Amino acid sequence: MDLETFLGALSHLGDPLTLIVMVIATFVGIVVGALPGLGTVTALAMVLPFTFALSAPQAIGMLLAIYVSSIFGGAIPAVLINVPGTPQSAATTFDGYPMAQKGHADEALGWVTMASTIGGLFSGLVLIFAAPQLASLAIRFGSIETLALIIFSLTTIAWVSSGSTLKGLLAGVVGLVLSTVGIDSMSGVERFTFGNFALSAGLHAVPILIGLFALSEVFMSAGKKMVVADAIDHAGFKIAPFTAWWRLKRTLLRSSLIGTFLGVLPGIGATAASLLSYSRARAASPVRDRFGTGEPEGLVSSEVANNAVTGGALVPTLALGIPGDAATAVMMGALIIHGVTPGVQLFAHNPDLIAFIFVALLAANVMMFLAGALTTRLFTRILRIPHALIMGFVVALALAGSFVVRASILDVWIAVVAGMVGFLLRLANVPLAPIVIGFILGPSLETSLRQGLILTQMNPVRFFERPIASLIFAVTFLVVSWPLMRTVARRREMRREP
Repeated sequence: MDLETFLGALSHLGDPLTLIVMVIATFVGIVVGALPGLGTVTALAMVLPFTFALSAPQAIGMLLAIYVSSIFGGAIPAVLINVPGTPQSAATTFDGYPMAQKGHADEALGWVTMASTIGGLFSGLVLIFAAPQLASLAIRFGSIETLALIIFSLTTIAWVSSGSTLKGLLAGVVGLVLSTVGIDSMSGVERFTFGNFALSAGLHAVPILIGLFALSEVFMSAGKKMVVADAIDHAGFKIAPFTAWWRLKRTLLRSSLIGTFLGVLPGIGATAASLLSYSRARAASPVRDRFGTGEPEGLVSSEVANNAVTGGALVPTLALGIPGDAATAVMMGALIIHGVTPGVQLFAHNPDLIAFIFVALLAANVMMFLAGALTTRLFTRILRIPHALIMGFVVALALAGSFVVRASILDVWIAVVAGMVGFLLRLANVPLAPIVIGFILGPSLETSLRQGLILTQMNPVRFFERPIASLIFAVTFLVVSWPLMRTVARRREMRREP
């Protein structure tokens, strides 16, 4: 990133409307993350329709602010009411609430706010240095190499399926089929429109995302009774002295590395990163016996790791177009809606926008810190809002957002149907992220496949004549066959045992 590109990114960030949008999005992200039952994916899906009135940099800045701040927001109820606002902050409850019960809620909120900022800034710097290097290799890709990469990207469906691989694959197929609805751009043939002219333009990503994540979450919450611990009253904000942070420098570095590394790996996620970081910190700490009683090192290890995942997860999303979880899949869909296609050509064709993403991610973490420091006193009141009232607001916002995308009542019905389907799939323990991944990658998969067949004169065997494509196909085969090989090896061992 040269100086001119960097200054251009700063000029976009310095635009008053961009700053206002990001500040508002930061507060919204913290609030949504702090309200149990919502979370990062729901927050991104809810605000997606509002980005249509913004320019691409403003929309991206808004989404990055939501992405970063909503993960941090989950730590606030974890400290104050012993309920993580998002699953990513589950490990924060182990020491956050005990510290608050001792009368140190202000210190606990100071620890988690600063730790979240450190983790986010660390991963942002890793994104700045790692993503361009990865993209410089990917820039050599043609249509066949792109096809191989997309097929490899579809293997992330297995990684985000949480043990239900077959269900995840079926959900991915559903997403691929949904992406074909409408008029075929190459042949002009209508597909799956059932004679409905409104469907000839295809399905839009926004109502599907809103229905699958926001509305299905509302339907799930309607059948649950929210039971929370007593809230800590009069919570303030207090940052520990520098000497206390310096004593935890090894934990800060280790947790940042764990979160960033696991963020780069598709399918791991911030929840696993925070739990792994917490367990490693406890194993290495000289005061491991105090973990679970309000130990600051436990808070730091959890919140640094789960926020470090954000920058790490954006590395494969931006450089290769590989979404590793539901949140990055929604982010990728939002970028595509605004004409920004993550993947092999993004860094070559949009260097100014890439530079803005780097700068905006760092700025979003700074805004998160300032917003957290200023608003923690308000959350003892916000967390007392009746859950039914919150969900009613989510429904109204979701339906309005579905309509404004194309001013079509059909999109509202699509969102409702997607919400009902998402609710049923959740009851059947079918993961929803594969549907989004299949829907987003479907058009690119079809286009690159057709282009590859044209280049090879309808002979797919010639795909393997390309060295890079052959390497990616081989890696994909290993990734897909590895679980099967492990199962076969395990059965052989069981047969050999007496």
